[in-house]
Amino acid sequence: MTIFLISIIYNHIGDIMIIYIDLLIIINFLFDLFILLTVNITLKRYTKIYRLILASLFGELTLISLFLPLNSFIFSLLKLIMGIIMVIISFGYKNILYTFYNTIYLYMISIILGGFTYYLNIEFNNLNYLIILLISPFILYVFIKSIKVLKEIKNYYYQVSIIFNNNYKLDLTGFLDTGNKLRDPTTNKPIILINKKKLKGSINIRSPMYIPYNTLNHHGLLQCIKPKYIMINNHKLTNYLIGLSEESFKLNGIDCLLNYKILEDIC
Repeated sequence: MTIFLISIIYNHIGDIMIIYIDLLIIINFLFDLFILLTVNITLKRYTKIYRLILASLFGELTLISLFLPLNSFIFSLLKLIMGIIMVIISFGYKNILYTFYNTIYLYMISIILGGFTYYLNIEFNNLNYLIILLISPFILYVFIKSIKVLKEIKNYYYQVSIIFNNNYKLDLTGFLDTGNKLRDPTTNKPIILINKKKLKGSINIRSPMYIPYNTLNHHGLLQCIKPKYIMINNHKLTNYLIGLSEESFKLNGIDCLLNYKILEDIC
């Protein structure tokens, strides 16, 4: 964050740039602390706050490099080494992968925060540094919430392969719909819903079953077929029916809605 901070804590007098070192030190420390806190919360490292403070204080050494005659390669390498050391101070060292993952998140969050604040600074014509400090925690909060939502949603996505009796294989992206509790009342087989258009031209539907269903807004008969088997997460499932929906699913990139019973069968 050091280079960006200089751009918001200086005045021009003619061709002379005046940098307020005291403000630069304080704000650089706070930005580093915000970033490390975000890494700690996002990755659930549960480290002590004093370690994050120590790492942020260590990060102040990067300011010295601004006044040294370093080329861009040496400067970037120095910042990378400093970032790795800050990560080790904050979260300890367990193995290379653990440290690598922490470091990647450190720089990813730095880029996100730096990009947002730099944009705001340019857009609003040299935004006051106090406002930047107030905005930064909000930006990081939104980032943390977004990551948590993405992680939660990701847990409901599955790669699904449906193999039909003619050995045709259909690969789909499935979403575990906890509201989908459809079953054949006669055989008690759970039903997975797919868009009927996905089968167009692939197989000939012969002797489909029509199963009554009732939902909050709809009721009627659902056309179903019996596949040879279904593969989900390397689990072979044979006791399921495929319900052919006439409507497209609203979830982006989703081809089928999995039955909640999947949780019991693949766990």
